[in-house]
This record gives sequence, C-alpha cells and structure tokens, in this order.
Amino acid sequence: MLTLARIAEAPEVLTRHLESPDGARLVFRPMARTDAESLAAFLTGLSPETRRFSTFDGHDLAAARELCSAIARYDKLRLVLEEEASGGIVGLLEFSLSLPQSDVARYRKAGIHLDEGTDCRFGPTLADEHQGKGLATQVLPLICEVARRLGKRRIILWGGVLADNPRAIRYYEKNGFRTVGSFTGPDGQSSLDMILDIIPR
Repeated sequence: MLTLARIAEAPEVLTRHLESPDGARLVFRPMARTDAESLAAFLTGLSPETRRFSTFDGHDLAAARELCSAIARYDKLRLVLEEEASGGIVGLLEFSLSLPQSDVARYRKAGIHLDEGTDCRFGPTLADEHQGKGLATQVLPLICEVARRLGKRRIILWGGVLADNPRAIRYYEKNGFRTVGSFTGPDGQSSLDMILDIIPR
C-alpha cells in the first residue's frame, strides 16, 4: 500500500501520460515543491464561478506556496494535470486522508459509517478552458486507482458539491457517485454529500 511519504520520495509511482478528449497531451502526477509558480498561474486564472465551487483558501502565489510546502507534511495528497507542451498546470486534484467529525456525523445520519482506514475525501478543480470537455471523466479512473493504492474503498466529496452546481452534480452521478444527503455550510450555502464505491481490481 502506498503512503504519502513514499509518493513524495518517488512521484513516478503515480505519474501517467494521457491525451485529453480535445487532443492535448497531459501529465497526471503528484504535485511537486517546485510547482508554486505554475500553480499560482493556475489559481489566478480561475474564473470567479470556478473559484466559488473550489475549496482553496486563496488564489495567488502565497496560496500556491502554502500548498506546495504541505507536501508529505499533513494528510493531503495533491495531484496536478500538466500540459506537456507548455508545462502549465490545468488541473488540481486533491485527496484528504482524514475525515472531519462533521462529515462523519452527517454520513452517520444517512446510515453510512465512514472510516479513515477505508474512506477518503476528494475534490477536483479544472482550468475553465478544460471544463465540459470530458477530461474529468477521463481522469476519474486514475483517481480511483490512486485511492485503491492508498488502501481506500470509498471516496466522498471534499466539502460536498454545491446544490446550485448542476453540471458537477450530473458529472458525479454519471460516474457512479450517489447522493446521501444535503447540508447547509457555514456560509449558508446548500450542498450535497455524495459517495463513490470503488470497484476492486
């Protein structure tokens, strides 16, 4: 079973090359400490709407440096989608291997008992120009592979998905996620909790 320390030492264990549905050649890989400037360009370029749907604390170089400095230090695994030609980051895919008690309590009310040994949180963000083109669907099997190699059997959405984000909800439903309940966040916005059972291989 992979660990965060092992991934940080040998990122090639999760590195994959792919061609997006629109023909762009991409690299799927763990985020590196040297990614701060490229990551800052990605965060800065996100539209206000995409920022609203994301869970980042900031969208500038300081935020990017904080994300990069956290590699192998906490319970987070962050992967990027990088354009081979330009080296620019066009996607950030985040795992959290810890489960907040608020999430555990909400899922318990829905009859689902979460366990950090088998469950993880996940949140994807794609650059605006790569949204709605099938890239997120193409990458999901790679996400499931990562989760399996971390010893996980289920994925829940990090922070849920906003109820007023129908495109994301359709994407998750199409790819096997099921809704287990709804909740209102601290900001007063309504979100859905969704979970995916990973099919063993």
